Amino acid sequence: MRTKREIRSAAERRKLSVRAKIKKTTDRPRLCVFRSNKYVYAQIIDSKTGKTITGITSKVIEKNPDEKGYLGVCFRTGKALSEKAKAKNIDKVVFDRGSFKYHGRIKALADGARDGGLIF
Repeated sequence: MRTKREIRSAAERRKLSVRAKIKKTTDRPRLCVFRSNKYVYAQIIDSKTGKTITGITSKVIEKNPDEKGYLGVCFRTGKALSEKAKAKNIDKVVFDRGSFKYHGRIKALADGARDGGLIF
């Protein structure tokens, strides 16, 4: 059985390998995503300075009563983030999924951001 330290170091390796590919494109800010068991957090970060331009969490997006899971909430979170980015004149970003696989809630957030007008 793998220990917590081994699992954490594997996640750190995945995150660093994703970030190494993203660091090559410094002309665009990066859309960084974090997923907890209950919520999804997304922020747009200027890679040159390391400052957060804008961000959003799925805590502020209400879940519809007829929804079973959180995919709809994540989609609307991505759409709301793209509206906030458009207000700050950001239309092109690089997607930073961190150590998470690109499926489920992460993919729903990315699809919502694309639907809102962000290009990545």
